[in-house]
Amino acid sequence: MELFRGVNVDWLRLKWGFLGFSLIFSVVGVGMMAYNWSHIGSPVRLGVDFRGGTQVQVKFDRTPDLDKIRSATAAAGIPDAKVETYDEPAYNEVLISLPEQRDETSLDAGRQQIEDALKAHYDNPIVPAATKVDVVGPTVGHQLESKAALATLYSLLGMLVYLWFRFQLIYGVAAVVACFHDTLITVGAFALTGQEISLTVIAAILTLVGYSMNDTIVVFDRIRENLRLSRRESLPDVVNRSINQTLSRTVLTSGLTFLTVLSLYIFGGPVLRGFSFALVVGILIGTYSSIAVAAPMLVAWQQWRAQQGKATALPAARRPKT
Repeated sequence: MELFRGVNVDWLRLKWGFLGFSLIFSVVGVGMMAYNWSHIGSPVRLGVDFRGGTQVQVKFDRTPDLDKIRSATAAAGIPDAKVETYDEPAYNEVLISLPEQRDETSLDAGRQQIEDALKAHYDNPIVPAATKVDVVGPTVGHQLESKAALATLYSLLGMLVYLWFRFQLIYGVAAVVACFHDTLITVGAFALTGQEISLTVIAAILTLVGYSMNDTIVVFDRIRENLRLSRRESLPDVVNRSINQTLSRTVLTSGLTFLTVLSLYIFGGPVLRGFSFALVVGILIGTYSSIAVAAPMLVAWQQWRAQQGKATALPAARRPKT
């Protein structure tokens, strides 16, 4: 199915506008992460998976009053507890997060501490056998944090090596820069909105890396094919034509995926909010970067090589065997 026929957009003519867009969002995101680092000691808010602590999910008999719950926990000696609604309002569920505990032996006491506080200072009964607890020690949390960062780094390096052998080093560098650009802006979006990054969000970011890389490879493969078919055509013209030829595929694939994750974000509830938000932002930015970051880098590299007197033609696809 082809949505667009005869498209002839000069994408490279818009490269400075694309560069400005990317710089603005990247700088704003990095600036917000620096601000967070100076105030909370971390570029983004980390979930209990990484910072360690206790999260207690409590179901009430009636609609909970968050202000009264905060007052009840403060009266019981827990002034820094974070209280927020959980899932649909009709379920009368609340998620209460305790601050990070340095003493791992005290983590498991969080649930009893919260239950005692609510029973003593709050008149809305807790539904029996409906309290759930998520406990992560600070040592485990820091290990998960470092392993999540390494998993993202290794995935980018693995993609670079694959594209180095599959195409050429510059293709791999361009694709990895585009993926890093996508990851930076996505994490910056979390910093700007104040949402927590959990293990499920890391899974979404790794999914984003693979998705963005796949989209970029499709464009690169068409560029190589057109280089074989049109050896006398200039590289900018080949790149523009390749992007235009893959535009229908890009819009169809990314559009349908975007609608799916947008539905998860709207209707999935708080449990999937971080995961779906990362994919909503990431798919938009990943699709954009395949056109506006990765492909123009090939042209910029080739033009720089020509200025240095070291210009070599980018490798074209091999002729199919007959």
